[in-house]
Amino acid sequence: MSILGAVMMPHPPLIIPQVGRGQEKGIADTVAAMEKAARFLAELKPETVVVISPHATAYADYIHISPGRAAAGSFAQFGAWDVRIEAEYDDEFVNALCALCDKTGLSAGTDGEREPALDHATMIPLYFLERAMNGALPKVVRIGISGLPPEDHYRLGMLIAETAGKLGRRVVIAASGDLSHKLKADGPYGLAPEGKVYDARIMDVMGRGAFLTLFDFPESLCSGAAECGHRSFVTMAGCFDGVAVRAERLSYEGPFGVGYGVCTFLPGKADPARNFLDAHTEAVKRGAADKQQNEDAYVQLARQSFTAWTTKRQQIPVPGGLPEEMLKKRAGVFVSLHKAGQLRGCIGTISPTQPSIAEEIIQNAISACARDPRFSPVRTSELPEIECSVDVLGDAEDIAGMDQLDVRRYGVIVTSGRRRGLLLPALDGVDTVAQQVDIARRKAGISENEPISLQRFEVIRHE
Repeated sequence: MSILGAVMMPHPPLIIPQVGRGQEKGIADTVAAMEKAARFLAELKPETVVVISPHATAYADYIHISPGRAAAGSFAQFGAWDVRIEAEYDDEFVNALCALCDKTGLSAGTDGEREPALDHATMIPLYFLERAMNGALPKVVRIGISGLPPEDHYRLGMLIAETAGKLGRRVVIAASGDLSHKLKADGPYGLAPEGKVYDARIMDVMGRGAFLTLFDFPESLCSGAAECGHRSFVTMAGCFDGVAVRAERLSYEGPFGVGYGVCTFLPGKADPARNFLDAHTEAVKRGAADKQQNEDAYVQLARQSFTAWTTKRQQIPVPGGLPEEMLKKRAGVFVSLHKAGQLRGCIGTISPTQPSIAEEIIQNAISACARDPRFSPVRTSELPEIECSVDVLGDAEDIAGMDQLDVRRYGVIVTSGRRRGLLLPALDGVDTVAQQVDIARRKAGISENEPISLQRFEVIRHE
């Protein structure tokens, strides 16, 4: 086992004395825990530290790994011009890791470097580690996070461990991440009920090393809590897949409205009961299979369509035995695909473009799986985990103002000139009419200052 140990660390800039100027005393327990966690890593005599940072270069569908031989950064943006961190990168490790990502098809690598300077979420763990190692930092690998599902981040962690083993490198992991940013009404980000729920749950999970549970955090909880470290923690957890782990919770504080948690993790012997990605994948497949058995004709047709296109690049004909309304009626239709609770593709038509609802579903299911510009095409290996819904749109009606909208009941169409943006009703994370209209505006490229007209519509949702 070449992963010697790991830590979970927050990254509040004020924890650096030259930045905090006394404010760091308000999180004294966190400071002490960070120092202890850094000593824990230093005592393992690492050759390389992998820092997983939510503030490094990030993309929606690609996990960025910093390239090059070295990087540096300072806390000048926080008023501490004289505090500087310099790191030599382990480029051999990075090259080997990227080769494994390419081999396994994981969307990760060194392309698209936008921020070569070290970010504060990388520098803060290194600041403490450098002091614990008397100024002699090991080589560094800096990895960001992405909008990809937690499963992909966990898989990257497994590849990090595999790379360390192949190179025979002594490696430690620093998972940098703050917890909820929504703990106090008078805090910098306000208060949300999800904040304390997320923090209590993540500290319990990480404090016990119960990493399988990391997959069970709903996106609605994570986004509602405004956390920034979850995918860092998941990546770190993947480094210990199939291995016993001794976890120790060192501290938790949130006096300024942001949660700060510190834990250490020491690996033990191989433990097949902790092959968590396999266990999670099987559970998801079983759940999807059970759900698919109860899908109605609309969703079954969409699934048949995107499955045939994904596996064979074939468009299916309209099958027999469909309800008459699917064959005789015309309507706009949206087909939405989700994987692990996250959107995987969504394409639809505001007005009918095909002779029947059935043909509309077939066409839009193909587009959802293969032509949504926000996502790469669905892969055959993903099909068992894809959840599908079909929205059949009712007729749109003109309305005079936003007071005639209801985010749970009505979808909205925002129009300005030739630009139109649509948003479906009852979407997770869209809780107000203002949010609904704003998102529809942005989808159409309509600025806040431009005049708009509004329409509303109802949908029949099939899941």
